[in-house]
Amino acid sequence: MTLDPQVRELLARLTDEGGAGGPATVAGQRAQAARFAALAGPTVRVGRVDDRTVPTAQGPVPVRVYTPPEPEPAPEPEPEPEPAPEPDLVPDPNRDQDRALPVTVFLHGGGWVLGDLDSQDHLARVVCARARCLVVSVDYRLAPEHPFPAAVDDAEAVTTWVLDHAGELGGDPERVALFGESAGGNLAAVVAQSLRSRPGPRPVFQVLVHPVVDRADDSESMRVHADGPVLTAAQMDWFWETYLGPDGDGSDLRASPLRSPDLRGVTPALMMSAAVDPLLDQGIRYVAALRAAGGAVDHVVVPGVPHAFLSFTGHVDRSRRALEDVADALASAFARA
Repeated sequence: MTLDPQVRELLARLTDEGGAGGPATVAGQRAQAARFAALAGPTVRVGRVDDRTVPTAQGPVPVRVYTPPEPEPAPEPEPEPEPAPEPDLVPDPNRDQDRALPVTVFLHGGGWVLGDLDSQDHLARVVCARARCLVVSVDYRLAPEHPFPAAVDDAEAVTTWVLDHAGELGGDPERVALFGESAGGNLAAVVAQSLRSRPGPRPVFQVLVHPVVDRADDSESMRVHADGPVLTAAQMDWFWETYLGPDGDGSDLRASPLRSPDLRGVTPALMMSAAVDPLLDQGIRYVAALRAAGGAVDHVVVPGVPHAFLSFTGHVDRSRRALEDVADALASAFARA
C-alpha cells in the first residue's frame, strides 16, 4: 500500500528532525509521544476543561473532562400571531433528560507505556466539539511502573463510575460511549466486553481505532509492515513485554480480547483501521468475530496512512477527515440511543 503523499512528506521531515523512530526504551518512546502531540494542528475550542480524579478501588484515577461550547443562539424569528390556547398537556418525563449531554470515555494510545492527558488532547477536543458530548479522558496507569492489568482496572473503573455518576457531570448515563486508539482501543474493547451484562446503564457504542486485540500475531500485515512506518513489529513486541511484565499472560482475555470465546451482546462498534499498519489484520479478525457473534460493526480502512495517523491532523487531510468521521459516528450513535 502506497503512503498518502502528505503522510510521506511528514514522515520524511520527522526523520530529518530525528523524530519518526525513537529507541525502544521507556524514555525514548515517551519522548516520541511528546513530539507527536505537536502534530495535531491548531487547538480546537471547547466550552470548558476540568481536571479531576475518579475514585476507584485501586485509588484515584486522574481524568480530564471536556464540555462542549454552548450552541450559537438561533436568530430570533419574525413575530407571529398569538396561537389559539391549547388544552393542558401531560408533562414529558424526558424533558429534563434532554438537557443532559452524552458522554464519551476516551482512552489514549501509547502501547500502555506512554501517553497522558496531553498527548492526545486534540482527539478529545474534536470529539467534544463536533459530537457535542462530554469527553472524559482517562489518565490510566502505565507500564512498566504499573504492569497489566493496572490499565484495564483503571479503564473499567472509570467507565463504570461514569455510567453510575454521569449526572454529576451533566451527562446522560443512557448515552455513554467508549473511544480508544491503539492500546486505548485494546482497553475500550476489553471494557466493552466486561460491561456488556452489568445491571443498569451500559455503553451504547464503541469506537476502536487500529486497536491491539491479540498478543499472538503472525498475520500478513504484521509481516508486510514489520518495519513500519511509525509502528514496527519489534516495537509492538517490546510494548507487549513491557506491559505484561515478567508474570503477565498474553492469552488472558483482558489482554487479548480477540480470544474471547463468546462475543455475544458486545455493544455496536466502529472499527477504524490504518491500511499501512502491522495491526491491520488484527482489526479485520476482530470485526469478523464480532459480526459472527451477531454484533453490529462498521469497518473503515483508511488508505495510505500508518499507525497513529490520528496524531497527524494538523498536516494530513485524511487524518483530519477520519477524526471528524469518528466524531460524527459517535454523534449518530448518541442520536439513535
